[in-house]
Amino acid sequence: MVRIEPSDCVNRLPAYAVAEIAVRKQELVRAGVDVIDLGAGDPDLPPPDIAVEAVAEALRDPATSRYAFQTGSHRLRESIAAYMARRFDVAVDPTQEVLPLIGSKEGLAHIAIALLNRGDVCVVPEPGYPAYLGGATIAGADIEVVPLRAEDGFLVELEKLPKSRLERTRLAFLNYPNNPTGAVASMDYLRRTIATCHRHGIVLAYDNPYVEMTFDGYRAPSILEIEGARDVAVEFHSFSKTFCMTGWRLGWAVGNSLALKALSKVKSYVDTGAFLAIQEAGASVLDRVEELAELNRAAMLERRDACTSGCRYHTVLNRVVLRVSCWRQKVLLSCQDLPLELREKVL
Repeated sequence: MVRIEPSDCVNRLPAYAVAEIAVRKQELVRAGVDVIDLGAGDPDLPPPDIAVEAVAEALRDPATSRYAFQTGSHRLRESIAAYMARRFDVAVDPTQEVLPLIGSKEGLAHIAIALLNRGDVCVVPEPGYPAYLGGATIAGADIEVVPLRAEDGFLVELEKLPKSRLERTRLAFLNYPNNPTGAVASMDYLRRTIATCHRHGIVLAYDNPYVEMTFDGYRAPSILEIEGARDVAVEFHSFSKTFCMTGWRLGWAVGNSLALKALSKVKSYVDTGAFLAIQEAGASVLDRVEELAELNRAAMLERRDACTSGCRYHTVLNRVVLRVSCWRQKVLLSCQDLPLELREKVL
């Protein structure tokens, strides 16, 4: 019998914590435990009716059952460009500077494969989305893990990297509003970061899935609002959080056209694009994002306020709340990177 062994690359990948938490949750639910899930950021609110109606209508068109390839739906690309203009006052070319994704996760992982050579340094925040580390590991990169610390505002300051590491850095992942700390990035910080990327030839992968999930008058920016960002940055957006469409698997990347071309080339070898009917649904909700996002924000705000007021006297849960909302209570996010012993107490 042939002995099948994982490759060295697979063996270098750490265990995926969110997947392990999901297994543990199922075990507890089967045992009759009433579980409060602080694991994956998977909204339990229903998707917008307009999305359901749009995908149902699109399913009746045989053309939507064909391959989408990387070009995808022109309507979706146009809707993305219109959203970027309305929301951020950023004009993008829908054919050259927009790329539909099968969820932002695969784009974040594949961008590392598209841009990194073996031995290039890739900056990954810790805690952070495991897709950053996974993609960089598969690409054979030299990973520079940067701890997010309260005393630094949970910000990654690229210029603080050792000079020898900074000179070899080719890709950096950032995520603000941040999961799981709830930190937000000022425009001054973003300008400083873009300037550093220009000086050192770094591509910035800016993960922005929570851009519409903010409270108390705070409006999160796009990295592309910063002058010069288009030369060095690719921003990743998701339909999952804003529209409660996690299982639909739809997102997009926007920004530097050369980086997107490389990403599209990688994707052409591993997928043939998101289901066109779902892309049509994505365009439908994005055209009404202002209205639909507000409905979800209201529901999340109610939960945030209940959590921060109702759990303040409970030692374990209060620690969780502080991780979620200590930064001006702007963003309510999931805590997937808590210490194991605390996670077990919460569950």
